Formats: sequence, structure tokens, C-alpha cells
Amino acid sequence: MLSVHQLAAFNDNYIHILLDEAAQEGVVIDPGDAEPVLQAVAQHGWHLTEIWATHHHADHVGGAPKLQQKLGLTFSAAGSDARRLAGIDRALQDGDRLRLGRYEAQVLAVPGHTSGHLAYWFEDERRLFCGDTLFALGCGRLFEGSADEMWHSLSRFKNLPGETLVYCAHEYTLANARFALSVDPGNPALLKRIEEARALRDKGLPTVPFRLDLELETNPFLRADRGEMAKALGLDQAPAEKVFAALRKLKDDFK
Repeated sequence: MLSVHQLAAFNDNYIHILLDEAAQEGVVIDPGDAEPVLQAVAQHGWHLTEIWATHHHADHVGGAPKLQQKLGLTFSAAGSDARRLAGIDRALQDGDRLRLGRYEAQVLAVPGHTSGHLAYWFEDERRLFCGDTLFALGCGRLFEGSADEMWHSLSRFKNLPGETLVYCAHEYTLANARFALSVDPGNPALLKRIEEARALRDKGLPTVPFRLDLELETNPFLRADRGEMAKALGLDQAPAEKVFAALRKLKDDFK
């Protein structure tokens, strides 16, 4: 199987190292800080060849220049971000295919959080690396895109197989849970999910990755096309895009 190692960075970031151990090849996704990656490589003897970035924010790519210098890694990111990301070796766009040894990932363009945001989808392995587009019980802020764009991006994820394991880039689950509970208090799957997330965090364990099918039942942003969510917001019969936009605005102002 594709081997995935999750490294903690800063206060709540996750850096993901993906390995094809048989081929002795590896990539690192969103290295906001080079040091955790360099320490892991030194400890385990991993051979990394590439950096894949989901978007241009510094907490996702800040460590890339040092890793390029120290390890000679190829840096792949959205071609549309080339003007603001120095050192891109390979410009990516929607539909591109990337190889990691025996494994293949499809590049998905998912604008909303940023205009050039990408995700990486390993179809055969049912693994999705989504950066800041989707979080457990939440989604990214709309810094550069519209609500319609973000809903379209999330809808691409909604159509993936339910058993997909989702690897987002932040440990935001319990913070997101407070908002989710405020708009969807009668959802028994959500109540159970929050209990499980608290138990994990109490043990110092991550809530990432998580299954997509569970997310579809508990994340209010993915439920914007459900009648009960529209009704809860006083938006009966409203299109999903409008419900999503209302949810995102509520979350932005949530204390």
C-alpha cells in the first residue's frame, strides 16, 4: 500500500510524506516548515524526490526552498501560481497525472480558498490530499474565490468513493465542531463524531485522516444540498450554492 506519514508543524499544520517503499521514492505535500521533513528523512533514511504543493500560502510552502536546496527535490505546484511561487519546476493544472513509483495521483483544481488551489487524488488507493479546501467538519475560508467556486470544488470531493481517506492540512476538528453543532444540533452522527474526536485529542492523537462518507453525514458545508440544512437556515428550497454561502458567512462571523 501507499505509505503515508503525517508530520506536525507549527501549531496545527500537517505535512504529509508519501512513500512507495518498494521503489524507494517519496514525495512531501505542503512542507510549510523544512525542519520536520529533514528530521524525518535523517531518522528514517527516506529518499524523497518531489514536493507537491496544494496552494501558495507560506504555512504550506515555506519550507520548499530549503528542501530543494538540501535534498534536491522537484517542486510541483499550480501553474497559475508561478507568479507568486518562486522555484516551481513543474507547473500543474487540472487533470494532470503524477507518478510516485507504482502509484498515480490525479491533480484536481479546487479553487475557493485560493484561486490556484489543488488537491491530489489517488483513485486506486482511495486517498485524497486536499490542503485547505476541506477540513474535518469544516472547509477553508474564501480568501480568493467565491462561494460558488468553493461549492463546486467541494462537490468534486462529494462524488468520490465514500471509503476515501481524506488528509487535510490542519487539525481544526474540535474548533469546527463548535460551529457544526450550532447549525446542525440534531444530527446524531455529528454528536457521535464529536465525542470520538474529543477522545482522540485527549490522547494527543490526530483526527486526520478521516473517511469521506462520515464527513458527508456530519460536515455542514458538505450538507448544503440537504433539505434539512436549508431549512435550519431559513432557506427552504434555496439552491445549494446559496445555502453554502450562508453557512460560510455564519462560520466567518462565529465566535
